[in-house]
Amino acid sequence: MKDTGFSAADILLPGKGIEMEKWAVVACDQYTSEREYWEEADNFVGTSPSTLRMILPECYLEDSDKEERIRKADETMHHYLESGVFIEYPDSFILVKRDTESGTRYGLVGKLDLEKYDYSPSSLSPIRATEGTIISRIPPRKEIRKNAILEIPHIMVLISDEKRSVIEPIAEKQGKLEKVYDSPLMLGGGHIEGYLVSDEDDKAIIYNALENIEQKLDPENPLLYAMGDGNHSLASAKSLWEDVKTTLSEEERGNHPLRYALCEIENIFDSGLMFEPIHRSFFDITEEKFLEILSHHAEHIEKNNAGSIEEAISAINSEKQSFILINGNDISLIKTSGTEKEMPAWTIQSVIDEMLEKKEGRVDYIHGIDSVMKLAENGALGIILPDISKETFFASILRDKAFPRKTFSIGHANEKRYYVEARKIRM
Repeated sequence: MKDTGFSAADILLPGKGIEMEKWAVVACDQYTSEREYWEEADNFVGTSPSTLRMILPECYLEDSDKEERIRKADETMHHYLESGVFIEYPDSFILVKRDTESGTRYGLVGKLDLEKYDYSPSSLSPIRATEGTIISRIPPRKEIRKNAILEIPHIMVLISDEKRSVIEPIAEKQGKLEKVYDSPLMLGGGHIEGYLVSDEDDKAIIYNALENIEQKLDPENPLLYAMGDGNHSLASAKSLWEDVKTTLSEEERGNHPLRYALCEIENIFDSGLMFEPIHRSFFDITEEKFLEILSHHAEHIEKNNAGSIEEAISAINSEKQSFILINGNDISLIKTSGTEKEMPAWTIQSVIDEMLEKKEGRVDYIHGIDSVMKLAENGALGIILPDISKETFFASILRDKAFPRKTFSIGHANEKRYYVEARKIRM
């Protein structure tokens, strides 16, 4: 079978007696402006084994104790390995069934070949970024991976499988597969189940189906895997691999653990896979200054009061080049024209770039309208962006290369991938 870049891995899972609800923690790039979430998670976990002790939530990235947190995470990895917390399932996939508010979705955990991934804007590689990669965000994440003995991924990668030939045939067999975990997820994360996929015939179904999809792609532009979430984590893994492989022989590069990254692939046509726009909150900047900067990137701006958030959301999803501006309790509909690109996220990104260049305020990327409105009540300026169509998602990437960074997410913040599986990346 042809190597399509996604394969079975030696997967580590917590053994018997480990409380999965305390073990599994939401992706580290969630709730970056809501430390209370991570404090609540910390209190909930207590002294129980947890992936929380092996990651660095991004809300702490700028803190002075960042290096100490990374050191403790590395120590915890060693401790968990040495104390028998993990059970290893060699050369396997994990079928993941995730129940969220948006519905039930399925995915497969395995490893991606970083040699088939290029996160540059002009990339034509089989594995590709779907949003702009911010190079400055790679070093701190690379620092976390640099000395880690394990990887614990929150990376979700999309495939365009309209015939439902890769994941769905395995999901139909879940009753015959060994269930390796089954648990509610903490703090409103829904429910998760995992099933071991180690039978050679089942793995062949996956490999053959992926090969069939690949054969139908344009060989000059063969987009097989599009990043759904965790692109900067994957980019950091890629960057570290590029550093390490220069020290290796050709033979050593062939199957070195750092050449791969554990992830979950999901079918974009899964009915339980819901795309959510990622919104923006601006801090330390007035509405007047925001609109002034916006005027540098749009020939015409129309601002109207919105009757309600529901009416405003309906409007931006039916009218081009529009977004919602929230200032305190005031909700406004902003329509623009004469912008460089049609997508509002690109226009807002131009505002962000100018704002940061002039050091006039700061920005955070927010999952969930309620969170944006809550921050606006406390002095932030909120921007609500329209939905992204998953039906045209792959075609958009093929045409335009990438969306602006953090344009979309898969579901709400509590529907993001939770850390469960791990893999050794150093011996």
